[in-house]
Amino acid sequence: MNAKANGEFSVRRATLDDLETIVRHNAAMALETEAKTLDQDTLLAGVGRLLSDDLRGFYLVAESAGQIVGQLMVTFEWSDWRNAYFWWIQSVYVAPEFRRKGVYRLLESRVKSQAQQQGDVCGIRLYVDRDNLVAQRVYTNLGMNHARYDLFEVEFDR
Repeated sequence: MNAKANGEFSVRRATLDDLETIVRHNAAMALETEAKTLDQDTLLAGVGRLLSDDLRGFYLVAESAGQIVGQLMVTFEWSDWRNAYFWWIQSVYVAPEFRRKGVYRLLESRVKSQAQQQGDVCGIRLYVDRDNLVAQRVYTNLGMNHARYDLFEVEFDR
């Protein structure tokens, strides 16, 4: 099931055949947005695990001329308050030469469409680095609202 944007891009669900490209994009995104170098073995195992288990989530990829030019991952959060799932958008990456051409818009549109068809999804969430003003504008322009929640975390050494 592919969706076209101006005939230039198509979107599809990622498969294990896309593993290396997704890993490469995730590493590039972490370096670009957080100046963080990810452990390649851990990243390879993590992406592979998600691609092999639909209960963990899924990736969507955008292609142009057979080349993956963008991606995002969706994971699931159960809301007991709503008796439904929130879908979380994560690991967003668009290759630099394809930015500002509607790639993310197309990916996000597919997520919204699939979430609404699913029947048990009450909303879509994502988090963004507070200094990433470009991404925040993109999300706002696509109709997302700044949530009333702040994110707290504890990371464990692995």
